[in-house]
Amino acid sequence: MVSSKHPNSTKFGTLLGVAQGGVCSYSSDYDSADEKDYPNRTSYRSYFDGIYMGYKWQCVEFARRWLYVNRGYIFNDVSMAYEIFNLRSVREIKSNRLLPLNAFRNGSTQHPEPGAMLIWDEGGEFEHTGHVAIISEILPNAIRIVEQNMDFVPWQNGRNYSREISARIGAQGDYWLQCSSKSGRILGWMLQTEDDTEAEHTPEATPHLFNVQLAHAKAHERDTKPWLNIANHDEAAYVDMMKGHVLSSVVEDFHDYYEISETALEQLETATDELHGMFMHATDYVLQHPELLSTFGFPDVILPRIKQSWDNRLNQLITSRFDFAMTEKGLKVYEYNCDSASCYMEVGKIQGKWAEHLDLKRGKDAGESLFESLVDAWKASDAKGIIHVLQDTDPEEDYHALFMQEAIETAGFTCKRVIGLHDLHYNENNEIVDDDNVPLRWVWKTWAWETALEQLREDVSASECPPLADDIINTQPKLADVLLRKEIMVYEPMWTLIPSNKAILPVLWTLFPNHPWLLETDHSLSETLKKNGYVAKPIVGRCGANIRLVDKNNKVLATKEGAFGERDYVYQQLWPLPKVGKYYVQICTFTAAGNYAGSGVRVDASMIIGKDSDCMALRVQQDDEFASA
Repeated sequence: MVSSKHPNSTKFGTLLGVAQGGVCSYSSDYDSADEKDYPNRTSYRSYFDGIYMGYKWQCVEFARRWLYVNRGYIFNDVSMAYEIFNLRSVREIKSNRLLPLNAFRNGSTQHPEPGAMLIWDEGGEFEHTGHVAIISEILPNAIRIVEQNMDFVPWQNGRNYSREISARIGAQGDYWLQCSSKSGRILGWMLQTEDDTEAEHTPEATPHLFNVQLAHAKAHERDTKPWLNIANHDEAAYVDMMKGHVLSSVVEDFHDYYEISETALEQLETATDELHGMFMHATDYVLQHPELLSTFGFPDVILPRIKQSWDNRLNQLITSRFDFAMTEKGLKVYEYNCDSASCYMEVGKIQGKWAEHLDLKRGKDAGESLFESLVDAWKASDAKGIIHVLQDTDPEEDYHALFMQEAIETAGFTCKRVIGLHDLHYNENNEIVDDDNVPLRWVWKTWAWETALEQLREDVSASECPPLADDIINTQPKLADVLLRKEIMVYEPMWTLIPSNKAILPVLWTLFPNHPWLLETDHSLSETLKKNGYVAKPIVGRCGANIRLVDKNNKVLATKEGAFGERDYVYQQLWPLPKVGKYYVQICTFTAAGNYAGSGVRVDASMIIGKDSDCMALRVQQDDEFASA
């Protein structure tokens, strides 16, 4: 990608050229975007005929817009452009039909055609993302393409294409496009055609590869010896909490762990990235439709703050967690813990050290990249100065906060942990400061946003016109006073209240009906859900509280009490966790900056995963090794 310092670079949103059908290509130099023209996050979302195309002015947005204008169909959301090469259908907008899409490798005897998508792998100029362009013309020894976000320079001499790529045909009719070391590797081209001759076939994976398997590490002479380094604060806090050097709280489970196949891991990675994009799209959709936002149960006084949080580009997401059920019958997401998820240290550090202690060589740690991904997310954030980590006095939150503090400090920030709120106070400038009188500006919290909202609801019930936190001066700040102050940037940001709320699930089902990773969910108990079985969930809850599983015969399979029974409910299609060995097993995937970062498992003898459910090690095996186990 051309640097914005290039002498011919243009300002964000500048017209670079016009392709077939009058489809415009715009400069995507985000550093030059004018806040007056693009004041918030929503202003960066591109719609055409009311259909969401993507983010202005990225390559995926242009490709989807070109296909819609010229061919009448679009492809599904993807997290990265190179993932388009794995898609096998497009959706015709007028009929809502799915049409076949086939991928052909660079060098295929199935030659590219005008209108085909050209896909680059991640790497080179397209590090991490890959790239997509549209082939506009086939020449004897080259192709011409149209695109966005390759550079910020106008197309030369008013031509209707952005550039040419040299091509050569081999002796067997194999068609090759030139790949320079600078621009990265071209994966191939995508054609909307039923002719799949020479196409990249997505192999039919053996259903067994999507099961979770129980495995056992061999007993070792070092089994009873300490293996966590208590000189490290987070590991010491973990040992104190667990009362020993263990991963599971059940002594006889010490050598047990779970395995998934490489194929299953690939699907988890793809699902995590795509679902994050879907939840973000649904979040924006809710904020554009007040009638939907009203179903989330937020205090009216906080709604402008949530909208402001979403609009503020500085409010990035550091990390989050998806909860899945995975079996040979399919992969289904239950919910998105986008606000205050747990189990990061167990997955990002403990399960790896457990395997090292037992000298376990089989497979690889499914959470080995989580810590470094968190470090990278902090480096890419806009945080500045001291970051305060706020936590409750819960012992579990001790090691959770210390683990995140290590990631923050590894990223190069100064970090200070605040346990409880008693060390915070107001200074003479009405700023909330710590015990060293350092004002809080950047905060990462283990507290749930809902805790702050409960305090706000109490204030609302106690006063007809309760002040917001910016106007409050107390000798002892409450959590709401801290998190709701405009000068304090909070991770995870306030807008995560929306994707974390179960009321988002019916919205997702409406926006993406029958999506293979979603479960049908509604605000009311429909006849279809009754017929097939359902799960009743409060729209706000933690640790499985107040969840009830009911089968198609109206038999209650499992239920858990809690403090959220008075909240509104949603009803989700019943899709029980698989029971592997003596436990029901839930797969958890973690994100960093919105991208897949690692996996783990939580297990329970009950069908409902709760606060006391154990984490156990998760490892990834090669498909052939997994199948032979």
